[in-house]
Amino acid sequence: MRIDVLTLFPGMIEPVVSESILGRARETEIAEIQVHDFRQYSEDKHRRVDDYPYGGGAGMVLRVEPVVKALRNLDADNSALRVLLSPQGIPYSQSRARTLAKNDWIIILCGHYEGFDERIRDYFDVEISIGDYVLTGGELAALVVIDSVVRLLPGALNNEQSAAEDSFTDGLLEYPHYTRPRVFEGRKVPDVLLSGDHARIASWRREQALKRTKERRPDLYEAYLKRRGGSD
Repeated sequence: MRIDVLTLFPGMIEPVVSESILGRARETEIAEIQVHDFRQYSEDKHRRVDDYPYGGGAGMVLRVEPVVKALRNLDADNSALRVLLSPQGIPYSQSRARTLAKNDWIIILCGHYEGFDERIRDYFDVEISIGDYVLTGGELAALVVIDSVVRLLPGALNNEQSAAEDSFTDGLLEYPHYTRPRVFEGRKVPDVLLSGDHARIASWRREQALKRTKERRPDLYEAYLKRRGGSD
């Protein structure tokens, strides 16, 4: 998979995608991640990519020309899925991550300043928000998207089962995990996990996932029940 990131701050992206799972995915060519400073596509002599908003108002607005030039330089025939990060986009989810992971090539634009020229939207296929809050720029959101997508690619994780058992994979929060020591300050690992009975362990984990989701995310629990026909 190829991922291109358009940003004004490559230094916020590059160190992260060079480490851990993302770094290994790049080294093994599971994911080709390239970071581009789209300021270089500005025709302004000072390489400015923002300007004052028409009609007045606070802040500066990202201009359309450098963004479109960058897109056309990377993707002249519109082959990539183009992703715009914005608080106004559709809510991001594990399901959306799986959908993005099916693409061979995505281009992600990191916004900045007060906002961006509305016409920029015309050049993107999907608009995504990672949550109902505002960040200084789209770089952190881009990293969230990249990490969640790359870990779904075949070979990205040492244990492919890890992705299959993650929270939200089946609409539920993940069950509790334990490791050594068996007892810590009086807190014991549940006996079932030490039983060696894989069927009982699987049943316990399912029960715990349902219980945790019902307690912590009743919205997810209700949605899960509806998909299952009203009970579990």
